[in-house]
Formats: sequence, C-alpha cells, structure tokens
Amino acid sequence: MLNFNRFFKVSIFTILFAVSAAISQDKVQKIDALTQKYFELGQFNGSVLVAEEGNVVFAKGFGYADIEKKIPNNPDTKFRLASVTKQFTAMLIMQLVEKGKIKLEGKLSDYLPYYRKDIGEKITIHQILSHTSGLANYTDSRSFMTDEVKNKVVPKDFILKYCSEELVFEPGTQWAYSNSGYFILGAVIEEVTGKTYETVLQENIFTPIGMTNSGLENSERTYENKAMGYTSTFGKFEPARFLEMTIPFSAGSIYSTVEDMLKWDEALYTEKLLTNASKEKMFTQVLNNYGYGWQIIEQPIGDKKLKVITHSGGIFGFNSLETRLVDDNKFVMVLNNFETGSLNQLTLGIVNILYGFEPAPPKKSIATELSRLISEKGIEGAVTDFYVMKDNKDEYRISEREMNQLGYILLQGGKIKESVQIFKLNVELYPESANVYDSYGEALAESGDKENAILSYRKSIELDPANENGKKMLEKLEAK
Repeated sequence: MLNFNRFFKVSIFTILFAVSAAISQDKVQKIDALTQKYFELGQFNGSVLVAEEGNVVFAKGFGYADIEKKIPNNPDTKFRLASVTKQFTAMLIMQLVEKGKIKLEGKLSDYLPYYRKDIGEKITIHQILSHTSGLANYTDSRSFMTDEVKNKVVPKDFILKYCSEELVFEPGTQWAYSNSGYFILGAVIEEVTGKTYETVLQENIFTPIGMTNSGLENSERTYENKAMGYTSTFGKFEPARFLEMTIPFSAGSIYSTVEDMLKWDEALYTEKLLTNASKEKMFTQVLNNYGYGWQIIEQPIGDKKLKVITHSGGIFGFNSLETRLVDDNKFVMVLNNFETGSLNQLTLGIVNILYGFEPAPPKKSIATELSRLISEKGIEGAVTDFYVMKDNKDEYRISEREMNQLGYILLQGGKIKESVQIFKLNVELYPESANVYDSYGEALAESGDKENAILSYRKSIELDPANENGKKMLEKLEAK
C-alpha cells in the first residue's frame, strides 16, 4: 500500500531542498557577477570568500597574484593582512590574561621594564588594546614612512626609538588609532612568554585551528603561492614599494588566505582558543566602536540592523577587509593585492545579496579615473574633467582615502605640482577633515609654498588638536 503521508513528507522535503539550492545558486551568481564588475572597473584584484554557518557559499580569485608571471589569484593565495593582524595580537594578550600572566588593568611598565616610566606607569594594557592609551602612532610620521621602512628592526630598539614619544592625550579620555600600541603589545607578549611573537602566534592560534597557510611574514624568506603587492598608478599596476616586515610586526605583519581566515572565524564561535567571557570583553565597544583588535558596529541592511564585528587593513601593496555577521554566522573575507580598491562597497554589496537585497551597482572611482587622466591629459585637463565627473553621481564615486592615496603616489613619484592639485581638490571635497589639510600642507611644503603650507597645517591642527605630525611640521616650517 502506498504511504501517502510518507510520500507527502519526502516530496515537500525535496521541493524545499530544491528551492533552497536554487536560492543559494542565485546568491552565488549574484556575488560572482558583482565581484567581477568591481574587478573589471579596476577596483578589486584578489580573493573573496563568503560563508554561511561555516559553509563556503563562494570562494574565488580575481586577477593576478603575480602580473608579470600571469599567476592567477585563488582562494589559497597568501596575502598580507595588514591591520587585521591586530585581532590576533589581541587574542594572544587575552590568552595570557586568562593564564594570569597579564592583567588588563596592569600598567605597561609591569610588563616592559625598559619602557620609559613616566608613560609606562600611566597606561594600561586595556587602554593599549582599545586605542585609548594616548600613545602616538609611528606610521603617522610621513618622514618615517618614506625614509625608514626599508630597515630591519628589533622590537626593543624600535620601541625605544619610535614608540616612546610624549602622549597625545591623557590615557582613557579619547580614542586614537595607534600602530605603536599594538607593536608594543607584541613586545609584551615576547617579554611575558620568553618566546618570539611568531612562535606564540603559531603555537597558540595557527596550529590549534589548522591555519596552515598563515604566518608572520619575514622579508628574508620566500613563500609559495604568495601574492605580489601592487600600487595602481595612472591606471596601471606597478610593484609596490618595499617594506621591511619587521616594522609592522604585531600591528600588521601577518599573511593569510581567505580559506584560513574562515577557520579563524569559526574558531571564534567556540572556546577552543578563549573562553566566551574573555571573547565578550574583546567584542565590547570601549570608544569609537572599537573593542580589543576589532571594530563593533551596527550595519543597516534593508529593514534590518546587523551586528558586525569587523576590521580592515592597508599596507604597501595590499588591503583587506574582514566582516563577521555574528547573529547569523555569516562571514565575508576580501583580500586585495593592490593598495587602493573598493573593498567596503564590494563587501556591503555581498552582504546585501546574502540577506536577499539588491546590491548597489559599482561605480567608477574618481581617484582611479584621475590617475589615468593625468597621464593622458596632464593635471589641468584632469582637473577640468574632475568637476564634470564629480556631478555625475550615478556613474562615479568619490573617496577621501583614495584621493589622498593618489596625492601621495604622485608626491612620492616626484610629481609635486600634480600632487598639490589633487590634495587641493580633496580639501575642497572634505573641508572638515584634519587629515586632508595635513596632506595638503605636506605637498605645499614640498613645492616650496611655505606660507600656504603653514596655513594648511594650522587648519589641520585646529580640526584635530592631537595631530602631532602636523605640530612637528608646523614647528619646522615656522622656524625656517
């Protein structure tokens, strides 16, 4: 006798499974098409992985890991993570806290005896983790980023020379991103454990969760299947400047793959590396939506507000963006092997697709178009076209960061006149940004326009009284 009840249940299950598969396939196609469009517009060149509840929905490489050798990017291609490194450093610190070897409210001087006492006895590990310590940021120094980045360093010597400046604010009162702070945390880990940061990282995180394609980059080693880093200048890819990887250290020297980063994401839902109570501290906002090595935000998607735990990274030749949608265990990892790109817009588009909404169509980057136009028409022609593009908001988008990057590419390439014009445009676009006035001041000073450089630096400091680099540059200019 035919069991209609059983037949009905099996049929419904089959139909539901087919519908679910169709929806998943539709998502895959949309994610693929969206990412391909960003690639075609020159706004992405790298690898993407998207997962739901630990299951890979989409994983694919776009463009080349090595342009000269025509080696394509793949999901197992290794990229520099840049500041995404900070979450791993925060994890190692929290593991030591759980073992009773570090206290969050302990003073820096308790763990780094060679650090200057007047500051080390004022700031806590908690404040360094959350960027509320008041420590200056060594990468804010333009001269350092130009002149010192090729030199191999030892953590202690580097800290004493570059991470021991006067505090930029009273600890705990403000928030300011500090690579110096996270470099110092790496030294604390070494001092407390008696091991190198690299060894502790491998033993406490990478090996336990099987991140076999991740590590701390060493400039003297070669790595199989590692992407080359590029900068996009005048619409063309060129090799990025050399960076000695002891300099980013525990603030930015880890490399990984999108596949390994999924292992990391999944481990964070368990207590394999850290207890839930300690993870809760890591993922709790302190100031400026920042916890310990993570940014914690609410992202509106359609009629929803999603809790997002995220971090981005940018370093010579690479940038990265990690997005954890923790309420629904969804994960998006985007790794890019050139310095600019539209990772925020690409990721937001992918998240919209995951939640059943249509993504905003990609737009051309005005900074990218300007770089091409400068090569073809010269700076005057490019600026004329800029004002036409700026008003065409359906086709073009403007980014303060990308315009600033273009200005520095020009400045470092000796195209001072062009860089001044690009920074001037950025000031017009973002008149409330201290950073754009700081950059404009630097280009003006390089061009010999001391008077306007001083005015620009003064404006930058007015907008951001904590701008120590601006203060130093202003002091030099006014002393001449």
